[in-house]
Amino acid sequence: MVGWSPILGQDDATEYIGAEIYIKKTSEKIILDGELNESAWIKGNTDSPFWQYFPLDTVSANGQTEIYMTYDDQHIYVAVKCYSNDNNFITPSLRRDYSFRGSDNISILFDTYSDATNAFLFGLNPYGVRREALISNGGRRGGDFSGSWDNKWRGTSKTYDNYWVGEFAIPFKTIRYQEGALEWRFNAYRNDTQLNEHSTWSNIPRNRIVMDLTYMGKIIWDEPLKKPGKNFAVIPYLSAATGRDFEGEPDGKFNSDFAAGGDAKIGVTAGLNLDLTINPDFSQVEVDRQVTNLDRFEIFFPERRQFFLENADLFGSFGHPRVNPFFSRRIGVAQDTATGQNIQNTILFGSRLSGKINDRARIGLLNMQTAKQLENDLPGINYTVAALEKTVFSRSQIVGIFVNQQSINPGRFSNELPAYNRVGGLEYRLTTADNRWSGKLSYQHAFTPDEQSNGDAQYFRLNYEVPRFRVGIDQYIISDGFDAKVGFVPRRDILYVSPEGFINFFPSENAIINRHRIGFDSGIFYKLGADDNEVIRDFGLWEWEGRIFYEARFQNTTNIEARLEYKDVTLLGDFDPTRIQEASVFLPAGGRFKYTSMRLSYRSDVRKEFSYRINADFGQFFNGTILGVRGQLNYRFQPYGQFSLEYGYNRIVLDDPFQPANLWLVGPRIDLTFTKNLFLTTLVQYNSQLDNLNINARFQWRYAPVSDFFIVYTDNYLTSPWQQFGTRNRSLVAKITYWLNL
Repeated sequence: MVGWSPILGQDDATEYIGAEIYIKKTSEKIILDGELNESAWIKGNTDSPFWQYFPLDTVSANGQTEIYMTYDDQHIYVAVKCYSNDNNFITPSLRRDYSFRGSDNISILFDTYSDATNAFLFGLNPYGVRREALISNGGRRGGDFSGSWDNKWRGTSKTYDNYWVGEFAIPFKTIRYQEGALEWRFNAYRNDTQLNEHSTWSNIPRNRIVMDLTYMGKIIWDEPLKKPGKNFAVIPYLSAATGRDFEGEPDGKFNSDFAAGGDAKIGVTAGLNLDLTINPDFSQVEVDRQVTNLDRFEIFFPERRQFFLENADLFGSFGHPRVNPFFSRRIGVAQDTATGQNIQNTILFGSRLSGKINDRARIGLLNMQTAKQLENDLPGINYTVAALEKTVFSRSQIVGIFVNQQSINPGRFSNELPAYNRVGGLEYRLTTADNRWSGKLSYQHAFTPDEQSNGDAQYFRLNYEVPRFRVGIDQYIISDGFDAKVGFVPRRDILYVSPEGFINFFPSENAIINRHRIGFDSGIFYKLGADDNEVIRDFGLWEWEGRIFYEARFQNTTNIEARLEYKDVTLLGDFDPTRIQEASVFLPAGGRFKYTSMRLSYRSDVRKEFSYRINADFGQFFNGTILGVRGQLNYRFQPYGQFSLEYGYNRIVLDDPFQPANLWLVGPRIDLTFTKNLFLTTLVQYNSQLDNLNINARFQWRYAPVSDFFIVYTDNYLTSPWQQFGTRNRSLVAKITYWLNL
């Protein structure tokens, strides 16, 4: 009934045979009560042991976990029995979407197309708190985890003296799969805070991330899966808002606004979904955490809006993170230049068709229409994205993408926005069957009305990784004419090369340190000299940076890191690193600066009620010095919530005429969870670099599955010492949504 063959402490997926569980259909009603009284559970269990992932990866887990499965026409049911040595289970709060570290929990993963590329994740903790996520790109990096995804399913838990039981009921309509399938790939991973142990159902080498989809077992169905029937849901919303701009209209009144709209989700096939939206409203989306920007380029903020999340990797993972032709946050989001806060730009409607068309191909079609902005003299814009992904060989892929930004009647507006901006690209993604070699090779071309001849970008990456070490190289060329307005391309006209590598050390079982590594990474930027910048006209060195680092993870989960960094930078334009000096004070274009700095980092044991992390930066900075401290303090008052304080301080002293700069970033946050359906989050952010104090409070009542009532209050204050403290803008929004299956 069950077969497994662990190849312990190794990294050769071609030899790895994961555990198997045979699942049988039931006509018995499954009651989610944490008691496992139904006979159907006994018919679909596995006797395969869980394996340690931390602290070791070569032994079975001390705290074992039993897995049971069954299904009916509408749901797949999973039950887990998680043993420990006591019942002192930890949860940071009762809020949905907890983090894996620092709490007792278990996550189950379904790779429904058995492609080792994408998976659905569902999680429970001993208090019945749930989470769900989408995993993309094989789950080989932390950024492949999208925890903002939300969907409809049920789960509950019950605690006992030395174990806890969790039960999942996941509708087939919630996940995408191949009709007629006989197998899914499956894994589960668990955190046991009492035994200080991470464990997995299918053994994973600890040099790999715990959600790596290479290492999975199988679910074997007793009969071919059927299409889940009609799959059509609508999610309407109503909202009311009032607000006032005190800077733009000092004597103005509060303006009120009422809106209605919604989304629809239509299952075209078991693997292909059509999403529609009309007048979407994202007022309840959690605000971005502010940062102190000491860099010369735009900072990347991840997408949080629900409509853009499913199959987001299909649209957004092309190329390199800094040579990306499509960045969904370009759609429907503008920036308030006074506060640095992102604000909405009305989206009228949109559609997205995405998912699997067979077991080796995915397709994505996205179309969004924004309203014209009379206040900014901008026309309405239509955004279209088409992507196709085809698996070749065992796990590699060929991907094509086309992005179009089309202005609607641009001639009627004085703002000189191009009539269109288009990017097309083709990419090969390498992943070998043994998971040792991975990489990318991509080419993109931008099509603009002036049709510049040098509108190309190329990217290459190759990595080789085994448990003992990893080596790799990144390289890209971005021409001056590569104008990807819907993408994320902070700089152009460059050739970039970045070799990197590290060596892992795994001490003995009784050592204080669990794992440590030493490594290096670097980046070399050459200016192609095709633009009109006079500083570097011909091909020449623009920037060189190199780092060596040491990292150590201790058996009690604390982490330390030390990093030494050297930079050689030529400024192509006037630049004020502090962003707070008088307009006439800056480092001049053409200046070349060589400087060295150090970073020390420490993260404490996150299982404790009080935990913290701290980073200290010190050393040279351009023609002066920098001393910076940043980090986070957390206090858990289980199970009702937690208080956290993010902080940052940088003192920058540059040569005259610069004035010493003291840059503060302080962000206290209170998360209160009155029940598993009633939450209040308050975030205060003071950013001296932006002369702004932001207050955001969000009340959420989940009154039905994936149906919410929100009240969101936002306030921004001017904090400049040279101006009177006063309100910049203020708003209050009430919004209600409801998920309705038709």
